[in-house]
Amino acid sequence: MYNQGMNDQASANKPLTRVTIYTDGACSGNPGPGGWAAIIRAMDVEKEISGFEADTTNNRMELTAALKALQSLNRPCQVDLYSDSAYLVSAFNEHWIENWQKRGWKNAARMPVANRDLWEALWQEHLRHKITWHKVKGHSDNEYNNRCDKMAVNEILKHAAKS
Repeated sequence: MYNQGMNDQASANKPLTRVTIYTDGACSGNPGPGGWAAIIRAMDVEKEISGFEADTTNNRMELTAALKALQSLNRPCQVDLYSDSAYLVSAFNEHWIENWQKRGWKNAARMPVANRDLWEALWQEHLRHKITWHKVKGHSDNEYNNRCDKMAVNEILKHAAKS
């Protein structure tokens, strides 16, 4: 159950703050330098966060964007998280992550799950918040996804200019 972290009596009596998060990751080469970005919207306030890693993969940047956004919330929230990463959204909506855990962090082919460190951290955030995962079409007409993509790419460009 995705609300496991919300099951204690104290949490059940408090209404959760509704938060909308958009995330994206980018990588120049795969692996290569990468950027991640998120837009966090709650109570008529909008915050942008982003970051860079010198040697990473696109999937790691997609997961990092979601993780950093969720970790930035200072209390449990009801979150609608939008991502163009089928890898991220399907892991939760299709229960892949639960199956990986049951198999000792092995995938269906019995191989170690890639990016296990990020998946374990995302699982902890999933226990802390009530999250609904939404898949959006990348590089399409979603204003917030497009903004996140631009921010993530800008992180790469900004750091490439310093090299």
